[in-house]
Order: sequence, then structure tokens, then C-alpha cells
Amino acid sequence: MTDISNDTLKRASGGDIIAFEEIYKSVSGFVYNVALRVSRNRADSEEITQEVFMKVYHSLKDFHFRSSFKTWVYRITVNTAINRYHKSIRDEKGMAEYKSEIETLSSDQPAGENIIQKDNRDMLNNLLEALSQEHKICLTLREIDGLSYQEISAVLKIPINTVRSRLKRAREALLEKARRGQVKNEL
Repeated sequence: MTDISNDTLKRASGGDIIAFEEIYKSVSGFVYNVALRVSRNRADSEEITQEVFMKVYHSLKDFHFRSSFKTWVYRITVNTAINRYHKSIRDEKGMAEYKSEIETLSSDQPAGENIIQKDNRDMLNNLLEALSQEHKICLTLREIDGLSYQEISAVLKIPINTVRSRLKRAREALLEKARRGQVKNEL
């Protein structure tokens, strides 16, 4: 995600469509990737991205620069994605569509590397599925997205000690699965 100037944000909050388009171009890939990591469904991620930008467009006037724009958008994205994810859990079809999309993706890499990457993605998904939603989100934000504890705290609107606690419990749960042999050599 590229930095967006405060001037661009102010112009967009005043209704400047060109400034908002600049924001969209800078942030849409970031929003989509975050949404995909939470929802794990390409179709849902596209809808989440659209929904996030509708929220950003309507709420930009309420952004008062108390946090970074990235953190603000991240919070909107994660919350929107979590809400969508909870909805899709009730519909098992979402997971089947995700797996079918992953299998049909084409790549320029040799077949052996594709198989390894698919195995790694499947392994990561299986590991994440072993966790509660709270632990999964914290671990994803920290280990995959590389956010600091403070950024996670700001995004999820939870105390930093809660972030630490959730990450510790998530790691312990994964280690316990490995100890029991439910996850083999995957940690």
C-alpha cells in the first residue's frame, strides 16, 4: 500500500472523485488481500472490497487523522471481512468454492513448485482452521500481514495485552496439535 497524502484524503473527504479514485488505486489491492486472508474466498473478497470502499467513501469525512489511514482502512476491512466470514461459515458452499478456485489457478511455475505451494496453502489453511476466529485473526494479522502488536490492537480495537494473550494461545494451540500428531511437521 502506497502512502496517501493528507491533502488527497482531505480532497476525497470533500467529495473530490479524482482524489477518491487515487485512494482506491493505492489501497484496493491491500484491502482485497486482507479480505482474502480473512474470508479465504475470492468471490467474498471481491464483495468485501466493494463494501469496504463504499464504507470508506461514506465515512471518509469522519476520518480525523487520529490513527494512520492504513490502520483505519485495515480496521474497516477486517471488521467487514469478519462479518462476512461469519455469514459464510453458515454456508459450507463458500469453502468448497475457495478450494476449487485454488486448484484451478494457473501459474508460470513448474508443476512441482505448484504442488508444493498448494500443499503449503492447504497446510496453512488447516492450521488456521484449528484455531478460534479470534486467535486466527490475530495470528494472521501478526504472522502473515506483519502488523505490530500495537497495530493489531488498533485494528481490532482490543487492548494490547489481549493481542498478546490471543497470539500466545493461538501458538500454544498449534503446538498442542503438533504434539498430539494431528499436525505433522507443519509448524
